[in-house]
Amino acid sequence: MTTPAITANGLRKSYGDKVVLDGIDLTVREGTVFALLGPNGAGKTTAVKILSTLISAGPGSGEIRVGGHDLAADPQAARAAIGVTGQFSAVDGLITGEENMLLMADLHHLSKGEGRRVTAELLERFDLVEAAKKPASTYSGGMKRRLDIAMTLVGDPRIIFLDEPTTGLDPRSRHNMWQIIRELVTGGVTVFLTTQYLEEADELADRIAVLNNGRIAAEGTAEELKRLIPGGHVRLRFSDPHAYRTAASALGDVAQDDEALALQIPNDGSQRELRSILDRLDAAGIEADELTVHTPDLDDVFFALTATTVPAQTTQPKENAR
Repeated sequence: MTTPAITANGLRKSYGDKVVLDGIDLTVREGTVFALLGPNGAGKTTAVKILSTLISAGPGSGEIRVGGHDLAADPQAARAAIGVTGQFSAVDGLITGEENMLLMADLHHLSKGEGRRVTAELLERFDLVEAAKKPASTYSGGMKRRLDIAMTLVGDPRIIFLDEPTTGLDPRSRHNMWQIIRELVTGGVTVFLTTQYLEEADELADRIAVLNNGRIAAEGTAEELKRLIPGGHVRLRFSDPHAYRTAASALGDVAQDDEALALQIPNDGSQRELRSILDRLDAAGIEADELTVHTPDLDDVFFALTATTVPAQTTQPKENAR
């Protein structure tokens, strides 16, 4: 087993009487995307700032290791292994994209030759060569975000913290950013992601933790979290009334819609449960005209875990035709 890229045990942070993080535990494996979700004020950005050494958790804040280094004992060693892209761009709009990159190379104490080589490679990698000599203030939001991440990569970090990296981007730019993140992980980089877009976590994250009121409400893969929420079911529709009645009898405890000739069977969407339904239909010699699997999505999970009352529109299961 490799050493986890990030571990936090009993992480706590308070500002006066206000508890922001109330003893959270996190483990992030190397070469994966870990997404931290939560409503505004849940403590996501505070967690990122502590784990990335931007602020200190303070005494009695738990044990934290990043890149194999104890943050309390050796924050400088941890800092050398990480890169951070915050919610707001660190790009200087008064200078060109290339000058932003070279400035970052100087801050990492690269030689002039090495700095120019790394800058050229990253500008090429992030499709910014044509815009390199233009002031960064003229860049689109997506271009600024790409430049922001390129600047983060100048120091060749193995762990990158992305704090809401696609906020404000249009759908195309957001999807381009997703592809960049996937390529980083393919190259062995570990990504710690916070996001307000649940679809983003579903698309990218190997594991997801939901933070609420300073505590981890749930953690797991996207599929594991979706199974926490009731309401999943399989819907079978028939055109033949005889087949419909025979299926209802074969399947037992099901909800029937006689007008639509449709049956609804509680199901968590897993392959095992779906196979069980199909096996029982096969044994009875019945074939449905349409089978639809309804499963909760991360929106449902988010509202269920972070709100005392789930808004009505979020409790409706989503449909994925098979």
